Amino acid sequence: MNWLERPKRQIFVYGKPVDMRKGFRGLEALVRRQLEEDPVSDHLFVFINRRRNLLKCLLWDRTGFITIAKKLEHGSFRLRNNGTKTLLNQKQFSLLFDGIKVGGKTLMEASAD
Repeated sequence: MNWLERPKRQIFVYGKPVDMRKGFRGLEALVRRQLEEDPVSDHLFVFINRRRNLLKCLLWDRTGFITIAKKLEHGSFRLRNNGTKTLLNQKQFSLLFDGIKVGGKTLMEASAD
């Protein structure tokens, strides 16, 4: 996943279920209002639906937004932490993207490191 390989890129997962009909603007609004982050930063924002079988990512690439969507045919996207805002490293995100259960850090825990 070349789009992940930026040394300072943080990966934030929004912990509440998201309506996957949301497009660029809807996801951008969630980043600003719920995650309280800047959507045009170099960070990756991850959203999961209620059934936990659809995942959508929002990323800014200097010229516009990119969305990446994945639907699992079997299983679900699972995090051990279900806070409003969970921080993952690249390895944890890769596991989550493959449908493997991972643990992440809530923002409060992450800032203590």
